[in-house]
Amino acid sequence: MGILNTRKNKRYSYQPRYYKGEGSPFELKHKFDDYRVTVGSNKGLKTKLTNAVEDYKYNEDKSGANRRVMIIIGVLILVFLFVIDFDLSIFSIER
Repeated sequence: MGILNTRKNKRYSYQPRYYKGEGSPFELKHKFDDYRVTVGSNKGLKTKLTNAVEDYKYNEDKSGANRRVMIIIGVLILVFLFVIDFDLSIFSIER
């Protein structure tokens, strides 16, 4: 084994004994990938962003998770502003 050469992984022709499914049993795939638009061979940032916005727009959030996340983020921001002693009076109009 040389100092500058990296080792190559060994390849075996292993076949699972009791596997009776479709496709390769070694393929790593999430179970919801077939139902998502944003997962796939999207090329480019604009295409990915467009697909994500369309997916968000047409798939409604029935559990209210988005609203809950926004409330949690808002509370955390207010706690952070309170901890650093931020003066919120700069946002009010003085007459």
